[in-house]
Amino acid sequence: MKLLLRILYQPYKWIVFGPFMVCTTFVMGASAIGCATLAGPRAASIFGVVWARLNSWATPILVQTRGKENIDKNQSYVIVSNHQSQYDIFVLYGWLGIDFKWVMKQELRKVPALGVACERIGHIFIDRSNTEAALRSLDDAKSKIVNGTSVIFFPEGTRSRKRKLGKFKKGAFRMAIDLGIPILPITISGTREILPTQSTALFPGRATMTIHPPLDTSGFDHQHIRALMDTTREIIDSVPR
Repeated sequence: MKLLLRILYQPYKWIVFGPFMVCTTFVMGASAIGCATLAGPRAASIFGVVWARLNSWATPILVQTRGKENIDKNQSYVIVSNHQSQYDIFVLYGWLGIDFKWVMKQELRKVPALGVACERIGHIFIDRSNTEAALRSLDDAKSKIVNGTSVIFFPEGTRSRKRKLGKFKKGAFRMAIDLGIPILPITISGTREILPTQSTALFPGRATMTIHPPLDTSGFDHQHIRALMDTTREIIDSVPR
């Protein structure tokens, strides 16, 4: 039965959803550029929320959020999440409910409308092929993470192909310690079945975002990065994906 449903879904995916996502990306991207120019980056972030929710509705997917009581909207966080699908971006953008900046790979800056919009909103581009340049980009971005604006990292660095969490990189944890702000661990479940890594096998489904209690980093220094990484990884891994 599920195979039959997947076959029936294919024309909709290519004829309806694909063009819809392209259109919403251009329209919301252009709107974000205009709003950021007139009213500032924070005001423009609403277009990212609308973009994510529209495309989630069109897929369609249902998103359940757990643990929103763990967020203080006046507090800035370094948000750390697992990454198993492109749909993780829709889930975080559409349902997290706080102002944040993405840490994203440099190549996304070249995407029409989306790349310029992300730059105007203040998202952080890093060159993953150049460690020194990536660290400079993160240092330059620290001034943006204030007054309730947070930053999101996928510390695995890329989408994991297996259910097992990949090895974490240090950037998120170094930034949290340098800024003295809490880490907010998040586990996203279900998106792998909606759109697997390096695949076009899109199919409707359900996703769950679990927001864990924040981890205080006050009193930590760079000698504690490994312990902080391990603790965060254990928390994210405690929820089935």
